[in-house]
Amino acid sequence: MGGQGDGGFMTQVDHATIQAYLETDYQVYGDCPFTLNIGKACAELSALHKTYHSSGSAFITAANPFSRPLDPVLNRERHISLARELAARGFPFIDGTGKHPSNLWPGEASFLVFGLTLGEARDLGRNYGQNAIVWNGAGAVPELILLR
Repeated sequence: MGGQGDGGFMTQVDHATIQAYLETDYQVYGDCPFTLNIGKACAELSALHKTYHSSGSAFITAANPFSRPLDPVLNRERHISLARELAARGFPFIDGTGKHPSNLWPGEASFLVFGLTLGEARDLGRNYGQNAIVWNGAGAVPELILLR
């Protein structure tokens, strides 16, 4: 059913979905927009880590849980809920969109979140029904973290 995932565990996420995540452009907005790509160091991200005094960040969405399309209104409500939770927990964040270059899947409203640990990022992703998150450690090289 699944294949090897992050950390060597078996995953429930199919290979085609994982491949799509790996190919996705994770667009970050704000004052100086840029794009994150899995496995590619990002100088802009490194600079933001310094700005926010953060050793890591996560790119997270609340949209389309388990990669099952939801009505756009429901996705928007989930996005607002995630924004409220991040603000209440004191995590600074920047708006973004995860978009596959094929344009076959609608872009997903997301956030680049600073100041959280990898464990906190995993928990947020799981709480919003996500298959994966993008984790950006101190080296500012985005990596796909499977959650299921």
